[in-house]
Amino acid sequence: MCGIVGYTGFQDAYEIVINGLRRLEYRGYDSAGIVLEGSNNKLEVEKTKGKVDDLVNISEGLKGTAKIGMGHTRWATHGVPSDRNSHPHLSNNGKIAIVHNGIIENYDTIKTMLTDKGFTFKSETDTEVLVNLIQYFMDLNPETDFPTAVRYALNEVYGAYAITALHEDYPGVLVVGRLGSPLAIGIGDKEYFIASDASPFVEFTKEAIYLEEGHMATISLENGVDIRTINENSKIEPEIQELKLSLEQIEKGGYEHFMLKEIFEQPKSIHDTMRGRLLVDEGVIKMAGIWDHVEKFKNANRIIIIACGTSWHAGLIGEYLIEEYARIPVEVEYASEFRYRNPIITDKDVVIAISQSGETADTMAALKLAKEKGAFIYGICNVVDSSIARITDAGSYTHAGPEIGVASTKAFTAQLTILTLIAFKLGKHNGNLGNAEFMSLIAELDAIPKKIEEVLSATHELTQNIARDFIKATNFLYLGRGYNYPAALEGALKLKEISYIHAEGYPAAEMKHGPIALIDENMPIVIIAPKKGHYDKIVSNVQEIKARKGKVIAVVNKGDRQVSQMADYVIEIPETSECFSPIVASVPLQLLAYYIAVYRGANVDQPRNLAKSVTVE
Repeated sequence: MCGIVGYTGFQDAYEIVINGLRRLEYRGYDSAGIVLEGSNNKLEVEKTKGKVDDLVNISEGLKGTAKIGMGHTRWATHGVPSDRNSHPHLSNNGKIAIVHNGIIENYDTIKTMLTDKGFTFKSETDTEVLVNLIQYFMDLNPETDFPTAVRYALNEVYGAYAITALHEDYPGVLVVGRLGSPLAIGIGDKEYFIASDASPFVEFTKEAIYLEEGHMATISLENGVDIRTINENSKIEPEIQELKLSLEQIEKGGYEHFMLKEIFEQPKSIHDTMRGRLLVDEGVIKMAGIWDHVEKFKNANRIIIIACGTSWHAGLIGEYLIEEYARIPVEVEYASEFRYRNPIITDKDVVIAISQSGETADTMAALKLAKEKGAFIYGICNVVDSSIARITDAGSYTHAGPEIGVASTKAFTAQLTILTLIAFKLGKHNGNLGNAEFMSLIAELDAIPKKIEEVLSATHELTQNIARDFIKATNFLYLGRGYNYPAALEGALKLKEISYIHAEGYPAAEMKHGPIALIDENMPIVIIAPKKGHYDKIVSNVQEIKARKGKVIAVVNKGDRQVSQMADYVIEIPETSECFSPIVASVPLQLLAYYIAVYRGANVDQPRNLAKSVTVE
């Protein structure tokens, strides 16, 4: 959530910041703003509720006026979306500007103290409190310089933050800091870039520093990057990393939306996730993160999977996979609930955290709790050097590539691929998966990218036609059994995220215990009905639905007869083992949600109220 961009160098800061904010639009936001250090070092600020295009409309006069500046896209937490609550925020004396991602939890206490000292506030935000706290420390002692005042202020607040700040008395200087929210520093030739991730500056440099938890940096052309710990002011030697991200990866490549591009990238993203790990000819799964700690998994009392949203659905399928093939008990927890319910965790537990961004605040907090209790921590995420990747004992990257659309698609199927590899590797190692079955399963897994290509080719136009009939629907029910129950949950989530139609995923067997009361001729029901896994029971569910005149959209295997004859709409997918069906079946459900949203006129890549990287609780 929220996006930060900063720049100091020889180029037009306005162009760098605005283009950088466009790159961060995928994170989700409701307002945007920019501040530049103009002539005579005076700060020029423009900000507005709305999109980056709205900001451009009011700020184009700043083009070419400065070589240093910063910008922000805001997702409202404290205070409604409005011009005055938008970032950047200025201090009372007008000399300090700040942009901020995160939440200052004790802002109200600090605001009361500052108000008593004579400070006034124009917004409802916690961020304006922070920038005035910085001014307070500089006013308190005229010998306190700007970076020191920032450090003092950050030591007084608790919560989560990534900040970038400017002071007009310190020309050419950017001060940044982070705790819980990501921040990257791009190292160019006589120029520096700041951003929430590397996408805003990937075409200018391949070198970056990922600021660590509890660190801050003072950045200037004269003195370079000076990194310090916030608590103790200890100097830190920066670790410069080479970016693997390319400009092509973060552009639409001719597709109307990033989400559609990412749906069609799934054959490649799944293949890339398996590449170097799944060696079918050798009958081997190579995963160093698992193999180096295989006894931890083998001797675990249980595996606890923690995640949020789509990643939680992947975790549910992971539970089925690991319990079936490795025979290790698995529990799946919402990270947001896990950390607050005083869970029982021991050093005999293995905790697997799943997160697309690797920055999910609830998941990070749950991980820290599990680590304190002595559990072994394993991470599955899509972003190299993210916070979760750094805190875990071991892990696996999904190699899905950048996922720009807020609604996750290719990251989800890549997560399922990793979980499948883990389950098969553990099952083979502990003897619960015989060699013949293992070889058969990995050969079939290797064929999944080709089957996804078939699905995309066969269902792309079909899902468009089906979608047109349901743009006025107000409710959907998604049903599945076994492995496909979590796939039903994920299908429902995709629809409500981007089309704003209420949708509910349910185990098909539970339909008669409540949801059947909702079924009538106005209720569309998506039912995942592959031949493998409880097919006869699914047939009975469809008969119950049709007896109540429900509209059935059935996802079936090619050549299906029974369900197809009863369904109103049929989407065919290739036959595969039950454990792989959620990967294959998810693709047409993604397309269906996408086209319903498109035909309803929704902003598919940036759905309202949602953010790609949720870095606050």
